[in-house]
Amino acid sequence: MNLSPKDSIRVPYESLRVFIAEAGRTVGLPPPKAALLATLLATNDLRGIFSHGTQQMATYALLMRDGKLNPDPQVHTVQETPVSLLVDGDGGLGYFPAYEGTLALIVKAKAQGIAVLLTRNHGHFGAAGIYSRLTLGHDLLCYVTSGHQLNLSPGQQIYSAAGGSPMSFSAPTGQEDPLVLDFGAMHDLYANDPHRDEIARKAPGIVLRAIGMGAICQSWGGFLAGVPVDPERAARCFPGANQGSLVIAFRIDLFLPPAQFKSEMDEYVRRVRALKPLEGFDEAYLAGGAEAARERLYRQEGIPIGPRHRERLQNLAQALALAPPW
Repeated sequence: MNLSPKDSIRVPYESLRVFIAEAGRTVGLPPPKAALLATLLATNDLRGIFSHGTQQMATYALLMRDGKLNPDPQVHTVQETPVSLLVDGDGGLGYFPAYEGTLALIVKAKAQGIAVLLTRNHGHFGAAGIYSRLTLGHDLLCYVTSGHQLNLSPGQQIYSAAGGSPMSFSAPTGQEDPLVLDFGAMHDLYANDPHRDEIARKAPGIVLRAIGMGAICQSWGGFLAGVPVDPERAARCFPGANQGSLVIAFRIDLFLPPAQFKSEMDEYVRRVRALKPLEGFDEAYLAGGAEAARERLYRQEGIPIGPRHRERLQNLAQALALAPPW
């Protein structure tokens, strides 16, 4: 979970955004792509999604600098129908084909009722919620997932079957904060989690469902995008371009007037806010509500950047001969 870091300092959103854009340009990203990436990463920090925010640039910049990802990808549509798009990322970061593709997907879904986007041949695409949030202002419901290169060997534990397992679902509201479920199905079941085996013993059904969701991510977002089970069969010009993604969106008015749906969603959000929260939490939110509240707060007070986050950005600044954003 992305909790507010202890021993943090407050850094303005714009300072982080400018620093990340400069880092991107330094390693060869064209200015428009550097600006887009910086906005997406800094916005994740703004929402408190620190795991997929600006600290990720410490990894991305070195991958591009060292030639493992293409710093100047020529994103292009490979195949298209009235209801589908297949977009190639040309060996770069996955943000670019997924973002551009989702914007094109929205146009198709609004025109045809439903549309699906598949992206391929790229690296990490970040938090799946980036793309499901893009559809919120268009009276669409959305599902997003991604798959990456597995490296399965006999004798590994079953947890390995699920891969990175990102998913996001979204539903718009009228006046309240929208529903944005953005999660990794296995993020509490990785090998470094000291409670993983205990969770499996006490609640095997939860673990098996998480692995099952991870398998959907891998098959729909990975295999469908040409990422093979066997890494030996992968043919890549850029070794870091080992992922794919899938986005599906459809119009609410295929089934219900959007205003009626959003009114029901508003009432749903309000009633959930009146419920008793989980132990250890101060308030009850639907998914996406806490992130929206953080975004409003952090815009005013600055984004809390914890010690590990600062260390990663400081190391990035030193590696690229840049000034850190504080």
